[in-house]
Amino acid sequence: MGWGEAMILTITIHPLLEKRLIYKTISSGKSNKNPIEELKAGGKGINVSRQLNKTGIKNLAFTFLGGNNGKILKGLLSEEKIDYTFVQTKNETRYSILTIDESKQSATNFFGSDYIISFEEAGEFAKRLDKMIQNCEIVVFSGSSPCKGTDFIIPFGIETANKYDKISVCDTYGYHLKECIEKSPTILHNNVEELEESFKISLQSEKEKSELLDSLYSKGIKQAFITNGRKEVYASNFDYHYKVENPIINEIDATGSGDCFVAGIVYGWYKDFTFEETLKLAVALGALNVKSFDVGNVPFNEAENLAKQINPSPVGKRMKILDVTPINK
Repeated sequence: MGWGEAMILTITIHPLLEKRLIYKTISSGKSNKNPIEELKAGGKGINVSRQLNKTGIKNLAFTFLGGNNGKILKGLLSEEKIDYTFVQTKNETRYSILTIDESKQSATNFFGSDYIISFEEAGEFAKRLDKMIQNCEIVVFSGSSPCKGTDFIIPFGIETANKYDKISVCDTYGYHLKECIEKSPTILHNNVEELEESFKISLQSEKEKSELLDSLYSKGIKQAFITNGRKEVYASNFDYHYKVENPIINEIDATGSGDCFVAGIVYGWYKDFTFEETLKLAVALGALNVKSFDVGNVPFNEAENLAKQINPSPVGKRMKILDVTPINK
């Protein structure tokens, strides 16, 4: 595919083929037969690309694909009109089985084993990533790393984005998160559970979240966003902190809400929104995603309308807003 003048690049190094088994009702301890079966393309960066498509923003998803699952994923991405490119792997792309009980509006996900990517395949990915970052405006790193051989990719990508003066968005967790932060991404998003697990810290109080936001700013991260399910969102724009109450939405499935939140951040940056406008849109997209089992399919006009009802409040010192409206003489 061709590159536009300005391009969003999403990176998923741990993609997923999801098989959905949809039952009218699931009986515990009994055989459950004849579900509706669906196949879905998954992976956090792919979810971001899907939601960006709903906003009308051109983007490209870059990932690993291998085996028969990889072939199926190619077809699914094409059907969804998600533009993508990939590095071929010898090993099979991972899969999951999602069982849905329509009577209870509940779902249970069973993940297959993580797959191993060779050092050669990871090296090829990094080589291509360097060239692709040069031709994009914003690069989004989403999701976990499947194996030790790929742990270097996101830190390398952030460092490369900084080298070429590109905007980088980091939404990952696990062993390599500390190194990612040390490389100073422009923007960081994580949920509370990911941060607590990755750093073995507590983030239960407002003071603890505020201290972490200050620490991230000291690392050169310009904007940081900490989400926590239905609870408040904490965010920082440089050294100014904000808190946002999540709108009350009838929740069916929260899977992928963080990815929709990230899509809102990217949209705001791409459209030169103010920080507060970006934060409101991100919260709206993340909140509305819980309304169905579909991931990354929030109608954009619905998110825009909800964003108008969201009111971020400053935490601590307030940022002075300068009036730069021209004076008519």
